[in-house]
Amino acid sequence: MDKIFDLKTIILNTLDSNKALDIVSIDLTNKSSIADYMIIASGTSSRHIQALSEQVLEKCKSSGIKNCKIEGKESNDWNLIDGIDVIVHIFNPEKRKFYELEKMWSELIPKEKVLI
Repeated sequence: MDKIFDLKTIILNTLDSNKALDIVSIDLTNKSSIADYMIIASGTSSRHIQALSEQVLEKCKSSGIKNCKIEGKESNDWNLIDGIDVIVHIFNPEKRKFYELEKMWSELIPKEKVLI
């Protein structure tokens, strides 16, 4: 199995087993060079968002991703876990609806924009 795919699966399972809501995985291949996958999920409260973020960070580190980190720790509405090849966004539901990352990253990007 592919190490990145394994990490994605571990993160998805971690979010699911810790009761994250509306978990979505987006393949970023041929869309962006920032990562191979983006995972988006919602938490039920600021504490739940923080706990989910810490659990995902720990799974990334135990999977050998040394430079992973949490961005937005001081926010009550959103955390980003930078797992290098897998980026994880955990939002409160209102902020998630406002930013609509699934819609933005799920759409096909014309070739001209990819080259820029």
